[in-house]
Amino acid sequence: MSPWRVLAAMSGGVDSAVAAALLAEQGHDVTGVTLKLACYGKTPTSPRACCTLDAMDDARKVAIRMSFPHHVVDAEEVFRERVLLPWVDGYASGRTLYPCAACNQHLKFGDLVARMELAAADRLATGHYAGVREEADGTWGLYRAADAAKDQTYALALIPYAVLARVLFPLGALAKPEVRAHAKRLGLTCWDKLESQDLCFVPDGDYAGYITRTFGDARGATPGAFVDERGIRIGTHRGILHYTVGQRKGLGLAMHERWYVLAIDAAANAVTLGPRRSLERTALVTERVNWLLPHPVPAGTRAHVRIRYNHAGAPATLWPGEGGAVEVRFDEPQLAVTPGQLAVFYVGERCVGGAAIARSLEPARAPDGAAGATPARA
Repeated sequence: MSPWRVLAAMSGGVDSAVAAALLAEQGHDVTGVTLKLACYGKTPTSPRACCTLDAMDDARKVAIRMSFPHHVVDAEEVFRERVLLPWVDGYASGRTLYPCAACNQHLKFGDLVARMELAAADRLATGHYAGVREEADGTWGLYRAADAAKDQTYALALIPYAVLARVLFPLGALAKPEVRAHAKRLGLTCWDKLESQDLCFVPDGDYAGYITRTFGDARGATPGAFVDERGIRIGTHRGILHYTVGQRKGLGLAMHERWYVLAIDAAANAVTLGPRRSLERTALVTERVNWLLPHPVPAGTRAHVRIRYNHAGAPATLWPGEGGAVEVRFDEPQLAVTPGQLAVFYVGERCVGGAAIARSLEPARAPDGAAGATPARA
């Protein structure tokens, strides 16, 4: 196989460093690129593993060690417009968006793909734990990583299908200890670097505080009513920015049993609470699906569906509908189906597509109060 000209995305962490370094070791013509994002890490003293000045320097050191060029690209405006602001709008409207998927969609596999043309690169490489392969019919597929605990296909579900033929995931067949071992073997100083956690731009996990401090955005910060499932007021919340469906901690209410956030109504500035059993949903409807296939799946396709990053997934049937949306009907009720999070579809080990969750569907109730067989739209 002839060497490729590879544009390697490098965050400054050990995963992307090893991905780029292994390709260089194999003889490919690698150019490293680090995206400067509108993240919090604007000082070199941040302990985070990415989005800092230290992270950019770590990526540069890997490039020097492996003898390939490295560039820093200013992507702050794209990151702000395509990732940060939609995330803020989502929280202000009671939706919990997953910004890592948007970042992959619009920056790593959007903006960087466009830059491949400028660099005359054949392939784009990243440090994601995933696999990509050509099928017998000439199409390309995205597959789960060998290390199930590190698999990142959920976060990649929104990338364009067209890029799969041009993407390299060098870590797809490796476990994390193997990646660190390669880094140490190659003499990369980041071999023992800590991994980033949570959102790279909210280091302390205080999403509401970040939104109000950074953007001066008061939407969703006004106290309002906690209500029960009957709509009766049972307390006062701090502002809907502080809550997400399925949340139990931080409610500030003393109840006779554990209550959870069931729904958020931004227009009414109300948060509905109830017992855990009331979080169960039998189905959901997505927004327009991004298919990682040449064509959408046929109605009635069986799939394994994940509804958040740390969700193991559940068997379901897919029913494509109008506007590119899909209705997902689960075999068994699922907890905390959250608008804004992704529903990602798997057929075997292949990730075939995904989309943001538009809404959940509640079980229909028979006249005697027993659960019905078909979902009723919420």
